[in-house]
Amino acid sequence: MLKSITPFLATALLTGCSLAPRYEQPIAPVAATYPTGSDRVDGPSIDTLTWSEFFGDARLRAVIQLALDHNTDLQVAALRVERVRALYNIQRTALIPTLNATGDAVRQRTPGDLNSTGAPVTTSSYQVGLEIPSYELDFFGRVASLRDQVLQQYLASEEAARSARISLVSAVARQYLAALALDEQFALARQTFASADRAYDLNRQSFEAGVASELDLATAEAQREAVRATLAAIEAQRDQAHNALTLLVGTTLPTDLPPGGSLATQNLIADLPVGLPADLLTHRPDILAAEHVLQAANANIGVARAAFFPSIKLTASGGTASADLSGLFESGSGAWRFAPSITVPIFAAGANKARLEVAEIETRIEVANYQRAIQTAFREVADTLAVRRSIAVQIAAQSARVAAAQRRFDLSTQRFDAGVDSYLTVLLAQQELFGAQQALIQARLTESTNLTALYAALGGG
Repeated sequence: MLKSITPFLATALLTGCSLAPRYEQPIAPVAATYPTGSDRVDGPSIDTLTWSEFFGDARLRAVIQLALDHNTDLQVAALRVERVRALYNIQRTALIPTLNATGDAVRQRTPGDLNSTGAPVTTSSYQVGLEIPSYELDFFGRVASLRDQVLQQYLASEEAARSARISLVSAVARQYLAALALDEQFALARQTFASADRAYDLNRQSFEAGVASELDLATAEAQREAVRATLAAIEAQRDQAHNALTLLVGTTLPTDLPPGGSLATQNLIADLPVGLPADLLTHRPDILAAEHVLQAANANIGVARAAFFPSIKLTASGGTASADLSGLFESGSGAWRFAPSITVPIFAAGANKARLEVAEIETRIEVANYQRAIQTAFREVADTLAVRRSIAVQIAAQSARVAAAQRRFDLSTQRFDAGVDSYLTVLLAQQELFGAQQALIQARLTESTNLTALYAALGGG
């Protein structure tokens, strides 16, 4: 034990510095580039690109601002920052002696059998002055390490609050876009239902006139009811999506929000400068928070090491004292007291050693947490890049599919009206068109939400 602490003791006596080990940033356990490439483009920097600039839709920006103003999770995160800041201010003052003004007035009676005169004695004493109560001389850096620990915890809470803000902006945007997609799918389903309802009426009239078969009528009715069921399901999903958005925002959405665009006209900034994985270390607040937590654990090792060494405290006071109140400030009434104390740990049954071991293990845990945060960020960016490389092709293909399905539906309707084909041909064409239109909406939603996720994954917001 003595051999293990001697270097710390020598360092402390010579320099008076902290016994905490020198902090070294752990190696980032990720590749130097993303699997799909860094995609460097000439675009606005993530550091300067605010969410209000990234999202071009005025209605979406207004909803996000409402969430920032009313979301309770964000309010709690901000209050946690204030709490840790106050704790840091408390700990920082421990490095500076406390000065108090004191005043005492004592009147005391001593029975005769307790003094040399044999008669009861009543005495009075008065004292006023200044006092420094129990100030610790931080030779071994215990107090400084505690201050550094709380400072890093405060910085971690700030980054955690920033991370919560980014997460909220991203979550609100993605939920808004999901609700918008369901609005468009609901409108499409309602339009398709109206078309299927008209087709059923025409088939019914034709059947009653003896022109159409009962099979065509049953087919049209089945299609109408299938679309009706789909319409009801989408309506429920749409309502749930809007309820989820209201919960995220933290307040009911006002009716005077600015008008918003469709999924195809959201005007998100697509040319984001992805950069390299190393850039995440300075852009992602969750990674920065994990590093500050690691640094706090590192400072706690200094606290644990200092417990092996003497603790020196000073208590001092000075002022004036007198047996009479009127004599407090007379010549010769000055009084002072200087009381240094030292506590030397001799036997603690291994408690100090165990505390040091715990502090060192906690530091290793935080190293692992820090590296895991980096790996998580790397994967989030890599996943969004993988989608970004293919989503444009998907949208182009789905758009072409919708155009082809629309032509098929139009031609099938014409052939049915001319009596060339049965209504089954129209039904199949309508089903294909409806599915293609729904898939195009979903592809556009994927594009917008993926771009939003990429912006957040890079640390924007």
